[in-house]
Amino acid sequence: MEERTRSCLLKNRSALEQDIKTSYIMDHLISEEVLNLEDEQNVKVQATQKERAALLIDLILQKDNYAVISFYNALLNEGYKELAGLLQDGLPIISTSIKSSIDGLTPYVQTVLCEGGVPQRPVVFVDRPELLQTIRSELFNLEMEPGWITLCGMAGCGKSVLAAEALRNHRVISECFPGGVHWVAVGKQDRAGILVKLQNLCSRFNQGSQAYLNPPLNIEEARDRLRFFMTRKYPRSLLVLDDVWDNWVLKCFDVQCRVLITSRDRSISEAVSGNKFLILVQSGLSNDKGLEILARFVNLKVSCLPDEAHSIVQECKGSPLVVSLIGALLREFPNRWAYYLKQLQGKQFKRIRKSSSYDYEALDEAMAISIEVLEQDHREYYKDLSILKKDVKVPTKVLCILWEMDVEEVEDILQVFVNKSLLFCDRNKRSFRYYLHDLQLDFLTEQNHDQLMDLHVKMVHQYQKTYKNGFPSPDEDCIYWYSFLADHMAKANLKKELYSLMFSMDWIKAKTEVMGPAQLINDFVEHRHVLDEENSTVRENFQEFLSLKGHLLVQKPFPDIVQLGLCQPDSSEVYRQAKLKAVEKAQYGAVYLEWINKTTLQNSSSLVVQLHCDAVFHACFSHDGLKIASCGADKTLQIFKSETGEKLLEINAHDDEVLCCAFSPDDKFVVTCSSDTKVKIWNSITGQLIHTYHEHEEQVNCCQFTHSQRNVMLVTCSNDTLVKTWDLKGSNCKNTLFGHTEPVNHCTFSPDDQYVASCSNDGTVKLWDTRSGNEWKSIDVNEQCRISDDDEEVLLKCCLWSSDGTQILAAAKNTLFIYDASTGDMITELAISRYSNIQSCDISPTRPLLAVALSHNSVELWDIELHKRVADCSGHLSWVHCVQFSPEGSKLLSSSDDQTVRLWEINKVHSSSAVSLLQCMDVIFQQGDMFVLVSDNKKCLQLINGNTGNVMYQSNVQDSRICCCCLNQHINLAAFGCGDGILKGGMKSAKFVLQNIGWKRQQLQKSLLIAIGLEKGIVKVLELPSGKTISTLTGHTNAVQRCQFTHHERTLISSSDDATTRVWNWHTGACKVLEGHTERVKNFKLLRGSQLLSWSFDGTMKVWNFATGELVKNFDCHDGAVLSCDVSPDGSKVVSASADKSAKIWSLRDSMPPIVLAGHNACVRSCRFTWDNEYLATGDDNGEIRIWRVRDGSLLHICPNDVEIKDSKHGGWVTDLRFSPNSKILVSTGGYIKWWDVNTGESLQTFYTNGTNLKSIHVSSDFKTFVTIDNIGILYILKMIN
Repeated sequence: MEERTRSCLLKNRSALEQDIKTSYIMDHLISEEVLNLEDEQNVKVQATQKERAALLIDLILQKDNYAVISFYNALLNEGYKELAGLLQDGLPIISTSIKSSIDGLTPYVQTVLCEGGVPQRPVVFVDRPELLQTIRSELFNLEMEPGWITLCGMAGCGKSVLAAEALRNHRVISECFPGGVHWVAVGKQDRAGILVKLQNLCSRFNQGSQAYLNPPLNIEEARDRLRFFMTRKYPRSLLVLDDVWDNWVLKCFDVQCRVLITSRDRSISEAVSGNKFLILVQSGLSNDKGLEILARFVNLKVSCLPDEAHSIVQECKGSPLVVSLIGALLREFPNRWAYYLKQLQGKQFKRIRKSSSYDYEALDEAMAISIEVLEQDHREYYKDLSILKKDVKVPTKVLCILWEMDVEEVEDILQVFVNKSLLFCDRNKRSFRYYLHDLQLDFLTEQNHDQLMDLHVKMVHQYQKTYKNGFPSPDEDCIYWYSFLADHMAKANLKKELYSLMFSMDWIKAKTEVMGPAQLINDFVEHRHVLDEENSTVRENFQEFLSLKGHLLVQKPFPDIVQLGLCQPDSSEVYRQAKLKAVEKAQYGAVYLEWINKTTLQNSSSLVVQLHCDAVFHACFSHDGLKIASCGADKTLQIFKSETGEKLLEINAHDDEVLCCAFSPDDKFVVTCSSDTKVKIWNSITGQLIHTYHEHEEQVNCCQFTHSQRNVMLVTCSNDTLVKTWDLKGSNCKNTLFGHTEPVNHCTFSPDDQYVASCSNDGTVKLWDTRSGNEWKSIDVNEQCRISDDDEEVLLKCCLWSSDGTQILAAAKNTLFIYDASTGDMITELAISRYSNIQSCDISPTRPLLAVALSHNSVELWDIELHKRVADCSGHLSWVHCVQFSPEGSKLLSSSDDQTVRLWEINKVHSSSAVSLLQCMDVIFQQGDMFVLVSDNKKCLQLINGNTGNVMYQSNVQDSRICCCCLNQHINLAAFGCGDGILKGGMKSAKFVLQNIGWKRQQLQKSLLIAIGLEKGIVKVLELPSGKTISTLTGHTNAVQRCQFTHHERTLISSSDDATTRVWNWHTGACKVLEGHTERVKNFKLLRGSQLLSWSFDGTMKVWNFATGELVKNFDCHDGAVLSCDVSPDGSKVVSASADKSAKIWSLRDSMPPIVLAGHNACVRSCRFTWDNEYLATGDDNGEIRIWRVRDGSLLHICPNDVEIKDSKHGGWVTDLRFSPNSKILVSTGGYIKWWDVNTGESLQTFYTNGTNLKSIHVSSDFKTFVTIDNIGILYILKMIN
């Protein structure tokens, strides 16, 4: 501090101590960073006013020249002009001609702004650099010539603070406004008030001059005098008009000078001429900035703020005003965090009182004044906006319906609101969209709370008046109605209208087609209490339908929702409405199918969610159970509601596959890890990236948080053989855990967080001390146990702790090892599955239940104490990668390669005794009856009544897997073949059958016989219902893949992987072997007479006389395996389909060269002639079907013809094709079943099976009944609705 300045301060110290009040003076000094909060506290604790002033002056004396200048400016701003005058002669002299090298605040700028009446910084100030840079850039536009800059924004957005802060810049003041800055606080004024403002401004300009002795008497005189001052005395100065409400006010200051305006009305400058620039202040404070303000007010670090601080900032909606008001109040009452949060949440704006620097007594007054200036009719229109939803942009068309006006009229009204910062407009779309700031909407809601119901009623009635005969078109302008119509009805208490809407299949179809199912499920949940008053069962019907079929309702093209509804239980309201619509549409030729045996199926999953477009590797519950996070091969992180599947957040998280994700203990954050070697932490609400850890050198396989919210840590493991722990407060790894020698696949904290368990491809489970990072124990699973006898290494896939932390479980291949955690001794091992590997496992938090995810598409539940499987969860269509119990243990989630996350109700899953059918069956349609013979996963055979779906008979367990089975055409013979290469058969009275199944005697005159082919190459003929083996036929050396009775009941034909076909007399066991193929026989077909056509993986077809065993004709067909053949109904031609991507038409009557059907881009797996011999269809592994003309091989249609379908067009390979008798309809199987119009190639219907990969379909002769089995063992008996 200069000596002269110090002397002046000491000389006048007594006068200063006597008169000044320190509180507001210190606010200014703190904002200028002359004093800190500790200095302020020291001053405050002094006993008397004089002592406080004395200490304040002592502190200033310890500072530099800038402290004295700041003190001087504070005295001026707080009305101590006489005391400031005492210091004026002693102020340090700083030349205004020297250009500062810094662009920021300098003593020269401080003096200029202080003399011009520019407000000081708020006591607590945070920078908003982007907005400030925008304002300063516009200020430089006024450097060379006059103009108007309008800084526009809603109440409380910080316009005045931003304007003042933009001027605290040496370069702006010295280069643009060397004549000074003159601040006028305008506010809501009449003409008399504006005259006073002008008089005061002229008086300020006239100080030290005798040019004008009297103030101006009217506005015109004042404007002329102002023009003189601004032109002659203060050229190139800036006039700041703060808080201007009316455009006529600007005319009073229109003197061809440089003007900066702050206003809520963006059109405020339209009344004046000249250069104009508009700056919109729309963005509020970020959460971090809001927390920083609160922290400064209460003198705490952000990390030390209470939990309520985060909620308060969120409730403040980014408004600098509201955050500052709350901060100022908390500064005086530091224990009222919960109280002020409650006031904000309850919209009690009147209780949020003013701070020292704001013009309105309470927040509600500041917002109300903006509305009061509107014309009366505009105020009524603005009141209608009270029922809008937060963060929702409303299209103009919606308000046109509400107000019954044309678009232009509505836009004119809304533009008035936009101009006055009462509404915001998004012009990025084709049509304008309007929205309110959250604070404005909160204020409107509170102000009009007693009229809200009527306003909702008005909205609903206007909608009904406009859309009398249907629903809005599915364009972007009408999405609002689909989103919020039900909400308006509920809030209007229009219960009947809500029931009619929500319990309507038409509404379900319309809304899901536009928006998908998740929001509809959310509607049923949100309005459950209202809907259940009408009928809770119906509400449950619709909600269950959407939860289980919703993943299909996001597909393109949109599925037929009526057909989906027909798959619901007959007691469901969804089924009832779907059946009525199906019957009505079927009268006009539409195709709909009734699932006859659906009552035998129990649904155990409660929700199916498909948000990913590729495999889902991991999913997890939040700790409150309300949300689920999932991640996968599409590189994204998805967060959605666990009850409805409604998407909350989607993040493009990594540059490669995301392998794992987990919620933090407080659910505020989600961690992800990826093949890109990075670990990232995200805000689970906003999706903001909080931190990236990049210390692993290879893909990171797993990431998990500690369980406790105290001292939260993170553990990760990688293919680089390392396990790392992270303290979230730091940016680097806390501990690196060395010890594994191969990739580490999984890691997890113990229930008390004291230890970390990890498992690796090196065959070990290691337990680590969390705090020190030291290895506590190593369990060598590789050394103790071998899964097989071939010395194969034990690769551990996952590990987990028991609920009490006393046991460690580790999974490798199909085996689960259980160890004592304290000793490392193995307790037991469980062989979970024979045919698939364990991908993941989890233990229930409430009972001894273990969930295991398996590679063969299913989830199994095991009682960990009894070491017994207790339930199966079937439904996934591909590998299951992850399972996790909900926090309360009542639900289980699983994620899969099929792109879905499924939720299961633990008390509804199938018991482990549930039988699953295999895709090995035969079907006979006879005189209105239908019989289905099928094998199951228990190595048994079932005979099912196709009309009822009931099991008529189940055989004993066979000694090897059943590969094929057949009934004879007269329902008195059946055969089956097994993997042991043997065929069996028999005969008995039907009396027992008739007595026990209640059939009419004339329908069964003979016993039931079947044949089966077994995996061991054995063929057996059995008699039903006794199950007695009549004949066992041995000869095949490999699995029997097909068997069939001929019309001669004693003859049975079988084909095998041993490349032979055998013709049996099953009574005597005599056999003719049809040898000639060099690879396994794919299938065979009986021709006319005693001829048989067989085809093989060796690329050939062969025609045999099966009576004599002679080869009649050989066709060297293809360069690849022959996968399918069909013979034309007239017996003249045969078509072959091959893995070489072609099909060929051959003549059976002459040696004409084949017609080659080229064009497929994948293996041609199926083919079929029409019944009139005119056309044939071929299907390939891309899901494409082609329809050809037989006589010349010309292509007629490609099904489907939608070029926009990028994935498989049939949900998988096209495995079977069947034509209707009139050759007009084609049915095909693949990932699901489809019906096609042969003449146009268009799809007529799609039946989505629960599973996928259908192998074949059996069709009745009248083309009304269809039978197939999916890959998860569900039988579908479908009848076409007439």
